[in-house]
Amino acid sequence: LQPAAPATPAVPPSPLKVSETPKAQQTLRIGYVDIARIGSESTLGKASSAKSREKQEKFQARILAKRKQLDKQKAAIEAKISTLTPQQREAKAREFQKKVEEFQKFGMNAEKELQALQEELTKALFAAIEQAATKYGKTNGLGLVIIKRELLYLDSGVDSQDVTEGLIKLMNEKGGKR
Repeated sequence: LQPAAPATPAVPPSPLKVSETPKAQQTLRIGYVDIARIGSESTLGKASSAKSREKQEKFQARILAKRKQLDKQKAAIEAKISTLTPQQREAKAREFQKKVEEFQKFGMNAEKELQALQEELTKALFAAIEQAATKYGKTNGLGLVIIKRELLYLDSGVDSQDVTEGLIKLMNEKGGKR
């Protein structure tokens, strides 16, 4: 048996005309940002750090005051422990233990509150960075703006630039207009 001949003859591909050649590869322009620098140099970053530090210092002062109060109560109990009956000793021990637990609970709640504040401030900072990066990228014809630490490899056909300073300026301008 012979294979059936195709119904239509195969048409060889036509060579590309000069006008149909692929365009020269465009250079990709990207910007990269140093987040730590923005956090330490931008107005919003500085304000966020100051607010977090202030809250932390307030909590530390309150914790220290409560600790001193507990130490005084412990010393007072120890001073008169020998004059107390076993039932009174047990009652004082329970009372003191309750105060220690309240102190620990206060410390944990303070830590949670501080962590929530830091997360809120970080979220706001990143939102501002994202807005500034979008505006800067569009204004300066960048195809991409990334975090510097995520830049592992860069091909020679890619034009990259550190845009941290530009973003800080944009963020500070926006912060000043509020």
